[in-house]
Amino acid sequence: MFKRIDHTEIIPVDYDDTLKFYTEVLGFTLKEKKKVDKPPMHEIAYLQLGDTILEVMAVTDPPPASREPWQVGFKRIALEVESMDKAVEYLKTKSIEMKVGPVNLGSSMRAEFEDINGLSIELREWFK
Repeated sequence: MFKRIDHTEIIPVDYDDTLKFYTEVLGFTLKEKKKVDKPPMHEIAYLQLGDTILEVMAVTDPPPASREPWQVGFKRIALEVESMDKAVEYLKTKSIEMKVGPVNLGSSMRAEFEDINGLSIELREWFK
């Protein structure tokens, strides 16, 4: 019945800078961008990475996200990487530092960083 997660939605502080970050730094591609008339939302972009979609919503003056680490809700997105070492080194060239790790969990390596909105992104390298 259910096949997979189709997409995840985020509301950024700065819509255009967020699109640039995800496409230019993380390698997402723009699948679709369209204007909407649902104030305070005025535009949506669908960014694709592999077979996953990130929906970025342009909202006028969104309130800041809660910084409470254990609140109810979605916590972060996770990106699978081929090589943790290469991913971390690449992100350093973009002035992005890890907030956690990388740490070896036995069956995988895990690290965390934040996007330009302060949203948490996990990196995961699964061992074969």
